[in-house]
Amino acid sequence: MVGRAPAILTRRRSAALAGLLAALVAWDALASALPDVSERFDVALVAAVLIPAAFAVSWLLLPLADARFLLPLGLGLVALSILFDLAGLGAAFNVAKLVALTLLGFWFLRLFEELSWVVLVAALIPWADIFSVYRGPTREVVEERPGVFERIAVEFSIPGEHGAARIGPPDVFFFALFLAAAPRFGLRAGATWLGMTLGLALTLLATYLFDVAGLPALPGIALGFVLPNIDLLWRALRERSAPPSSGSADDRR
Repeated sequence: MVGRAPAILTRRRSAALAGLLAALVAWDALASALPDVSERFDVALVAAVLIPAAFAVSWLLLPLADARFLLPLGLGLVALSILFDLAGLGAAFNVAKLVALTLLGFWFLRLFEELSWVVLVAALIPWADIFSVYRGPTREVVEERPGVFERIAVEFSIPGEHGAARIGPPDVFFFALFLAAAPRFGLRAGATWLGMTLGLALTLLATYLFDVAGLPALPGIALGFVLPNIDLLWRALRERSAPPSSGSADDRR
């Protein structure tokens, strides 16, 4: 089944994906050896370069969203990422997590038969994320078991430091789900990717400006999905709720 992938990803897109993944692995491996820079530069670098680069992976993988082998391939990459971690290959581990979560997010969209289901998820998950970060399991993991969060999160390495900016697995997962929903339901795929990427970048900037340990990322992702498509979403939901036409009097006769 994996053999179908070259027919879905063009040669140019495959080459771009391979180059991007190699660049992300190289950055994660070498960033700590670079000169240290100011915190302001770190934030700008992550927001303007590293976040768009990481989520360009989901854009390049988007043609695979309808492929049959997504679930086994995603689970296989989860297993491979664990092997990378056990082998001490932290950079490859980080990028493998990113790709695995993206493919699993694409696959999960198959459970959604209607666009209204996706809109409902976009309306609910920001509140669930806010609760989780401030009162729920995310807060528990970050405060009580920081090593667990660091292990499962996707990292954006910072030059000259061993620290990193991090986002949780649900953020990558739902980014991929919403991105795949755009072409499937006739929405604006490019604007959706841009809106969600901007939402993540603005969330990071808000974390820095308000000097907090972290902010929920899913509200920015959900808004990044809804706002560029709000007219199309409204039209689709109105058409779905409109009563069926009963036809003309002649038709009824």
